[in-house]
Amino acid sequence: MISIKKYLDLESSELNKYREAGPDGLLALMLDSYRSALTAMGGCGAQACPALGPDLQQGLMGLADHLSKKITAPVVKETEERVKEHLQQWGGQAAGYFQERAGEVKEILMVLACAAESVAERDQHYAKQFAEFTTRLQAMARLEDLPQIRASLMRGAQELKACVDKMEQASRESVTALRGQVSTYRAKLEEAEQRASRDTLTGLDNRHGVESKIERRIAEKQPFCMTMLDLNGFKQVNDTHGHLAGDSLLKQFAADLRSASRSTDVVGRWGGDEFIVVLDGSLMEAQSHIERLQKWVFGDYTVQLGTDTLKVNMDAALGLVEWQPGETMKAVLGRADAAMYQEKSAARKRPPKPEGETRN
Repeated sequence: MISIKKYLDLESSELNKYREAGPDGLLALMLDSYRSALTAMGGCGAQACPALGPDLQQGLMGLADHLSKKITAPVVKETEERVKEHLQQWGGQAAGYFQERAGEVKEILMVLACAAESVAERDQHYAKQFAEFTTRLQAMARLEDLPQIRASLMRGAQELKACVDKMEQASRESVTALRGQVSTYRAKLEEAEQRASRDTLTGLDNRHGVESKIERRIAEKQPFCMTMLDLNGFKQVNDTHGHLAGDSLLKQFAADLRSASRSTDVVGRWGGDEFIVVLDGSLMEAQSHIERLQKWVFGDYTVQLGTDTLKVNMDAALGLVEWQPGETMKAVLGRADAAMYQEKSAARKRPPKPEGETRN
């Protein structure tokens, strides 16, 4: 199944070639524009908030795809209500997400402000003590009795040492406390960053998380390969049995894909029913691992539909490529995407698998 966006774009361009001017043609063009707007809104949501946007994008693209079927007034009205529901839900979630992130940053700023205030108060306290000590030294300069001057200097030296020791101890305690607080909030920010890089449905890396890890490998000139996977038959499951069944299937497939991959592999959900795996090493090593992955991940999955059980045989078209030194992330992703669609096109021409074939 090609990605929904590509399907929608292709469908619109093909239909527009043969439409005649008139009420029906204008209605069709309006529906195409509506579908394109939904797709664009989903893309904007994914860019604005990588942590929550992919869910909105998938929901809106599903509604856009729904409008490509037989159109009736109830279908249009239902789509309108569901669009409002998606946008309102996403708006509330995004507002809460950004409010939480802003709260964490405010806490860190408050810690730093309190630390600065504490240092200023401490320095002011010790500045007063040094001023008093300076006054005593000036008084000693006017003394003429050497033993008295010596005794005063001894007392002053002891007081000065005690003051310096207190300053050193206070500084250590202040720095230790500040380090502890900053460490706590750094951990919170790292946790927030991890959440922003996770797909909320499957728990895998989302597109933002995968791209950042690919960019790091490219910057370090670390050899790697990547494979794009596009599930076959997923759209039929969604259309026939609903999005809950589709979500269950995606979560099961994602869990198996993660468990069948190595700990060093980057496993992510690219969007919709497309996944990506980034594998460190050469193309030969990656091919061997992909063959093992296909045996463990492709095959029968069970989806619970109320009291009924649905068994679905799941496989995917794969596009495996090796990163070439000097190649950009966009270029290597484009090659992997093209290889995946080439495999999908070839798969359509092959005879279907025998029934009953399952995973090892």
